[in-house]
Amino acid sequence: MLSQLRRFHFTGIGGAGMSGLALILKNSGFEVTGSDLQRSETTISLEKEGIKIFYDHKEENIGDCQVLVYSSACASDNPEIVAARRSGRIVLRRAEMLQELTRMRFSIAVAGSHGKTTVTSLIAFLLEKAGLDPTVVIGGRIKGWESGGKLGKSNILVCEADESDKSFLFLTPHIACITNIDREHLDYYGHSFRALRNGFHSFLLSVPLINGACVLCEEDQVVRALAKVIKRQVLIYGLEKSRKRTQERETQSSLRARNVKLYPFRGEYELIKDGEIMGRIEISLPGLHNVLNSLAACAVAFLLDVPFSIIQEGLKAFSGVERRLEFKGEKRGIKIYDDYAHHPTEIKATLTALRNAYPERRIVGIFQPHRYTRTAYLYKEFGRAFSLIDLLILTEIYPASEKPIPGVSAELIYREAKEEKGENVIFIPDKEKIARDLLSLLREGDVLITLGAGNIWQVGLEILERL
Repeated sequence: MLSQLRRFHFTGIGGAGMSGLALILKNSGFEVTGSDLQRSETTISLEKEGIKIFYDHKEENIGDCQVLVYSSACASDNPEIVAARRSGRIVLRRAEMLQELTRMRFSIAVAGSHGKTTVTSLIAFLLEKAGLDPTVVIGGRIKGWESGGKLGKSNILVCEADESDKSFLFLTPHIACITNIDREHLDYYGHSFRALRNGFHSFLLSVPLINGACVLCEEDQVVRALAKVIKRQVLIYGLEKSRKRTQERETQSSLRARNVKLYPFRGEYELIKDGEIMGRIEISLPGLHNVLNSLAACAVAFLLDVPFSIIQEGLKAFSGVERRLEFKGEKRGIKIYDDYAHHPTEIKATLTALRNAYPERRIVGIFQPHRYTRTAYLYKEFGRAFSLIDLLILTEIYPASEKPIPGVSAELIYREAKEEKGENVIFIPDKEKIARDLLSLLREGDVLITLGAGNIWQVGLEILERL
């Protein structure tokens, strides 16, 4: 069927996962167009690859495409989606298009509430180092790579599995990895954490019994419980001190980190595989959470028979993913970082790593909440997530595709944070005024970090320019 389809249109092509898919299809010889409401580095790079992009959403943009692929951020009444359905064309969600790619390849899918972009990127990087040349679809961009999508020559595909809208249930990977399961995106699961957990269980059941495997993090209580009941081949990973928790099922293969040492922006540990000492691992990423992320990538690499020496070299060489504690620059003695963290768990992990790097410096954080639903569910947790910084600037919610919810605004977080931090919290609802208002408060030696999944990174760049 795919051989008869030549023309694809991507509605919402600027999204990281969408852009990667579009680029893979373009490089596979298909005709690809797309649309997005904003010009960005991503859309500009796609245009350089020969993809025509419209910066609006109109019926005429879809042209004579045979298949329309749309982002989960697009509303159902989007004029392009409506026109494609009305004219009888094939209309697919992003995950359904990704499913078509996984059908043709040996696929590795990484799911989890936090860390999946980093883990997927690490796996792709290690397999590339090993000469396996995988096809890659990532919701971010590996530093040094041109996009979040790459067409490889082998039959291996590495991708993120997005649980946010249940779309990961479309996938049937040969290797499935789960990093953790947190109270996130519950609006898609009937506001039930049990339903979310069951969704991850179903995802694991899509893995074939004979030639498949599940790579599961034992540091997460919910994932650990799944590891005990899933009737699939399982490789668990975690810290050596956690071993006692899983002794009742020693038939599982395991990968553990021992003697972990954390330094500013890097870490080291001793790798133990099925009780055998493999050697010392060095990672060029900060924080204990990235030790676990690297273990997940190690596990997948071992399943594909990547030599340990290649794993060691690759983990040390991997410099990270854009918008993950990314250094943006320094002026007047003020360092500026940016991070995609948009959940309390992610914020705590990022700020722990940053505080470890700068124990004596004043840390100033600018946080832009992402989505009304997430704010409504987690505003109390957000209010307690910033204990490691000295001054917090809050701005209004970045809605993504959501419509406002009555009574829900960033002020909910502000009130909670105010109770925790007192006068060291400032609410500036208008993002455009942050740089102007904050400049007079910054001083030499400060470390500034922008946090959020929206466009708050722009404020960091503006401050850098104004300093």
